[in-house]
Amino acid sequence: MRVLLLGSGAKDHAVAWWFSKSCYLSELYVAPGNLATGRFAINLPSVNPADPAAVYQACREHRIDYVFIGTEAPLFTGVVQYLTERGIAVFGAPQESTKLEGDRSFSRAFTARHNIPIPRNSLFGDMESLRKYLTRHQGENFTIKSNSVTPSRIMLSSSDTAALLSYADVLFKRGPVLLEESIAGIPASCTLLLDRNGYIMLPVTSDYTKKATDDDTPTGGMGALCPVPILNEVQDKIVERIINPTLYGMQVEQLAYKGILTLSLMITPEREPYLVDYHVRFNDPAAQAMIPIIKTDIISILSAVSEDKVSSVKLSTTDECTVAVVLASKGYPMQPETGIEIKGLTSMFMMPVAEGPMVFCGAIQEKDGKAVTTGGRNLTIVGKGSSIAEANRSAYDVIKRKNFRNLWYRDDIGNAYFC
Repeated sequence: MRVLLLGSGAKDHAVAWWFSKSCYLSELYVAPGNLATGRFAINLPSVNPADPAAVYQACREHRIDYVFIGTEAPLFTGVVQYLTERGIAVFGAPQESTKLEGDRSFSRAFTARHNIPIPRNSLFGDMESLRKYLTRHQGENFTIKSNSVTPSRIMLSSSDTAALLSYADVLFKRGPVLLEESIAGIPASCTLLLDRNGYIMLPVTSDYTKKATDDDTPTGGMGALCPVPILNEVQDKIVERIINPTLYGMQVEQLAYKGILTLSLMITPEREPYLVDYHVRFNDPAAQAMIPIIKTDIISILSAVSEDKVSSVKLSTTDECTVAVVLASKGYPMQPETGIEIKGLTSMFMMPVAEGPMVFCGAIQEKDGKAVTTGGRNLTIVGKGSSIAEANRSAYDVIKRKNFRNLWYRDDIGNAYFC
């Protein structure tokens, strides 16, 4: 199979590596790709993955059999419909279904229609109404986020009214904002690969979404671990209360598709799951944490999807745990520095191997023979081990040994799960 993968981030590097191991793969292209994917796939740097016509032209030129979309931009610009109408097989949510992620007010109404548990929330269109609401609820802990699609992790959880209003001032420039009750517990990402008849669940991950310091600086999206030690009874509740009603609702509201659906969840201390957000693509860095422990061939899964038989696939995984630590440019997430040279990226880093720690490259490209940052999250170091503690040591040993001076990272990824 000749595959075109659309994306350029660390999660796309991880997916590309997963494809590269398939015995059914004849050629792998990545558009636009990054510094690392070009080491084992063919990058198409001139192809804009969000431009339907450009993607279609690349498919024709390179005789592509299958297009895989794991990142958001192409989904929201109608690439799926454009390719489908022209006879190109594609895996991804059509534009109509992207409102589950791209319009949070719609997704909250959707969950209400299908009795899916979510945090208490309110939508605000202006600063004055938000200020009045927060004044009435002084001291309560809220999470504030944009109602529309935004760069990953642009949200803030706080009980400080002034901090929430200051953050809202930035978000209102994008449109209405959503304020929701901040629920304490364990964050979890549950990723499903869907067809029209069912799904296969990938290993559940836990993203580190809480701030790493005592201030209100948002530091989500900077780490994840896999698998999450969730008791069977909690997983049963997730399936019964969130997954099943979601998929039923998608069917009856004509939102069903063949693609990815990621459920961002919060598991309370009382072992009650709440849906926090829908994502119609892979989460970063959850993808980097879970893909290294999956043994099942990705193309065999996608072949089952094409026949609407994915629920019959038995996913095989290793017995390992992973801890994924993100290294980011200074200023991430709001104003990351770009054009900063990153040294020490040897060929070992560019081509992950299944044994030992793995490195997935994100917003880094080659310029004038140097590796330079092009965005916020630049590298994901994935440590593996028989326990989360061992995986944690594996990841941080690499980071400390390489000493990437121009990047920052959280030093607590996985700590909450040490036994």
